[in-house]
Amino acid sequence: MAALSLYLLLTWIFLLSLFRTRFAEVLCHADESSALMEFKRSFRTDTTDWRCIYPKVHSWSLDESGDCCSWDGVECDEVTGRVIALNLSSSCLSGTMSPNTTLFRLVHMESLNLAFNSFNFSSIPYGFGNLSKLQYLNLSYSEFSGEIPLDISQLSKLVSVDLSTYWDETLRPRNVLMRTLHMPNMGGFVHNLTGLKELDLSLVSLLSPFPPILANFSSLTLLKLASCGLNGNFPVSIFKLPNLEVLSVADNSNLFGFFPKTHWGSPLKSLYLSYTNFSGEIPTSIGNLSLLNELRAGSCYFSGSLPSSMGNLSHLTILELHGNNLQGQIPISFANLTHLSVLRLFHNNLQGPVPVSFSNLTQLSELQLSYNNLSGDSLEWVVNLTKLTDLTISGNWLSSGFPSSFENLKQLFHLDLSGNNLHGDILGALRNLKDLEELHLESLNLNGVLDVNDLFTLKNLRWLVLSNNSISFTKSFINATMSELIYLELDSCNLTEFPQFIGYLSELQELSLRHNIIQGTIPRWMWNNSKESLRHVDLSHNLLTGFENNQTNLSLPNLNYLDISSNLLKTTLPVPPPSVTVYIISNNFLFGEVPKSICEVSSLTMLDLSNNNLNGTLPPCLGSIHPLSLLNLARNKFDGMIPHVYLDDCALRMIDLRENQLSGIVPRSLGNCRMLEYLNLGDNQINDTFPFWLSELTYLKVIGLRSNNFHGPIESKLSQLNFTSLHILDISNNSFNGEFPSNLLKSCHAMKVMVGQDKLTYLDIFASLPNTSLIISRTYAMQLTNKGMKREYVKIPDVLIAIDLSNNKFEGFIPELIGDLESLRMLNLSNNLLNGSIPPSLANLTVLEALDLSRNNLVGEIPQQLARLTFLSVFSISHNHLSGPIPHGTQFDTFESSSFAMNNGLCGSPLPNKCTNGEDAPPPPSSFKVDNEEECLFNLDWRIVLISTGVGFSVGIVIENLIIDEKRMWFLCCSKKMAKGWKKVRKALADKKLCS
Repeated sequence: MAALSLYLLLTWIFLLSLFRTRFAEVLCHADESSALMEFKRSFRTDTTDWRCIYPKVHSWSLDESGDCCSWDGVECDEVTGRVIALNLSSSCLSGTMSPNTTLFRLVHMESLNLAFNSFNFSSIPYGFGNLSKLQYLNLSYSEFSGEIPLDISQLSKLVSVDLSTYWDETLRPRNVLMRTLHMPNMGGFVHNLTGLKELDLSLVSLLSPFPPILANFSSLTLLKLASCGLNGNFPVSIFKLPNLEVLSVADNSNLFGFFPKTHWGSPLKSLYLSYTNFSGEIPTSIGNLSLLNELRAGSCYFSGSLPSSMGNLSHLTILELHGNNLQGQIPISFANLTHLSVLRLFHNNLQGPVPVSFSNLTQLSELQLSYNNLSGDSLEWVVNLTKLTDLTISGNWLSSGFPSSFENLKQLFHLDLSGNNLHGDILGALRNLKDLEELHLESLNLNGVLDVNDLFTLKNLRWLVLSNNSISFTKSFINATMSELIYLELDSCNLTEFPQFIGYLSELQELSLRHNIIQGTIPRWMWNNSKESLRHVDLSHNLLTGFENNQTNLSLPNLNYLDISSNLLKTTLPVPPPSVTVYIISNNFLFGEVPKSICEVSSLTMLDLSNNNLNGTLPPCLGSIHPLSLLNLARNKFDGMIPHVYLDDCALRMIDLRENQLSGIVPRSLGNCRMLEYLNLGDNQINDTFPFWLSELTYLKVIGLRSNNFHGPIESKLSQLNFTSLHILDISNNSFNGEFPSNLLKSCHAMKVMVGQDKLTYLDIFASLPNTSLIISRTYAMQLTNKGMKREYVKIPDVLIAIDLSNNKFEGFIPELIGDLESLRMLNLSNNLLNGSIPPSLANLTVLEALDLSRNNLVGEIPQQLARLTFLSVFSISHNHLSGPIPHGTQFDTFESSSFAMNNGLCGSPLPNKCTNGEDAPPPPSSFKVDNEEECLFNLDWRIVLISTGVGFSVGIVIENLIIDEKRMWFLCCSKKMAKGWKKVRKALADKKLCS
């Protein structure tokens, strides 16, 4: 009986297997296999694409069976044989997605994954509405572009949608990637998708407020909207969603929000808020998120202290709160976070000692506490953290002997101790850290002679920074050629000669010896062994006089950055190698002509030869070097014509030719340089009319034509001018004539909008070096005239909006429309032939700091409204025909009599002649009130720099003399005790605690 039962069972299993095999043979439907094959043929496979893992479609073939259900990436329903899932992620597909793609014939599909392919920025096709059963859709990081089709929103069964461009929460992809997909109305898009559990639109351009409707999506477990251009307020109710585990809105810099004080409803595991405008205090209730694994909220605006309840987050592995305004001490309870592998608290205002109990955090691999106000006299707590690979505690007040037990940190590859008061044999204590690759010992008060051999015992050391110490090196050393050092920075070390060990380094790529006192010639032995590897050399700000044997031909075939500026070089121009991208040799005593061979440097992006004694004519090819974006030849003795050939693909963004002896006209072909932002031809001998065609250059921010032989009228030749971006217009000291150029100023649209007032930024240019992540920045510079004095702006603040039409022959009235240029800070119309009255609309220029109308033929009274200009620190109306009372109160009480001289009809202080018949002008009503004399209100907002003494600050004073880290608040005293306030600021600068 048992045998019979076994027989029947085996027979049943056999028949079942036959049935399944037979059924499988007919699973795939011909229409679907045909649709899949057509889809395959519309693309090629590119196995060189980094996203490619395996080309799944290679297994697809209409063989005898034609069974598409057996193909890689295809899944069919076991009963109906219909294709229900297609997973071609990382399948090496390359090509354009057809608007009529055959995928839309697979109407039974429930899951579609095309992630990590290359669809060549084609549009996502319209037609997803055909796939009414679709539940899972993943098109992420596959190079789609354009508008996301609205019919996707009709798929009411969707539970997971991923249309993102790849997002790594540790990076900021927008720095390298563009948002190529966009969605005009996200709220409308998700309205019908109420069953969503996962939604990822990272790097999709939304450019809208956060859609509040998402607060009703109770099924959401994952919501990622990173770097989408979201703005407005983030709904705090999102934190209360009952199932939300992952939330990312990182890198939306205009998105404002705060944490709920109570009632966190979601079982959050990962929270990403970095690079947003989230602010306020971190509430105690955050300690209730018992499942939280990652909290990344760096570069936000959180303030207050770290709550001790964070010690309850026992599952936390990553905590990033760097770049905020956090204060107080690090809670001792952090020692309970024993699963932490990454802790980043750098760039805050944390104080007090690092808790000794940090020694409990034995799983830490990264600990970054730099640029706080941490103190303490012991580093012994570090010793137990044997898994550390990155320890960064620079820029604090740690004062300690260096523990020899650092040798326990065997896995350490990045160590930054810069800017503390550590002492002892630091290099000796590190000699056993065989895996150490990056070592930063900047500003540690090291002095004396360092033993080079201690460096070379660190066999894997690739990056060494010893800047801002007073050191020299032993001249006897061994095994230097075995070193793997690729980056060496010895800036500001009081070096008087080139360290000899540099000549033995065979892998060196980047060498920086800036701001030392190295004298004499540049020896060729310095790159004896690194001739092939050197990419970056910076010898600027020394006392170098030339090159060994006067050999100016630099034989460094792979060099792409060379800076020898601010030395004493007395030689002809060294011709850089053809590979150079950035070549800066300004502020020397170079003489002779620029050789035509400079044009063989075909990859040149920045060329700065300014402030030398170079002469002769300029090589015509300078306008034809395609990558060239910065050309600075200012303050030399060049003559002849400006090069006339600028090709259609001209990449120039900055041209500075001021203070030479150039003549001729402004080349019309400069109009091909459509990216041009800065053009300064001042102080030459150019003989031309106004180049109206410059208005075609929509990015142009600075025009400097001062002190040339420009002539003729401007107003009479106007046609469709549009100086959209212009910040500075200086055409002073020429022979322009005719009517006041009203329409020219009317076209300066950027001057009419008060923007960029909350941060200190400078007009500058960036260039990236090939084969590196290094980005070079150079700020624009200019000379402007204030109160008859020339003033050099080494950096031009973005908020400096200026017009100088002085010393010409303009006639007619000053138009009322000048009051529309609300962001003007400097206006100079002096030494012209202007008549009529001073327009009261000038009072609309509320941030105006300098106004010079002197030496014209103006008549009438000074508008009393001008007394409202509380930032006005330079004012001159001398040598006109004005009459009536001088306004008083606020700034007008600070101006000297010279501001009003040679106007016989003016009366009142500060002039000696008193007004009669009750003509004294009343003081204007005060617009400001300072309740607390000790309060400091300067918060990187130029509109609220309030000075209770009535004396305004100018951009020239404030902006030029402070280096400001935009993530910090610096304060200027707004009380009568101004001197005391300045002392505090200067001390902060001296202590380097607030420098960026």
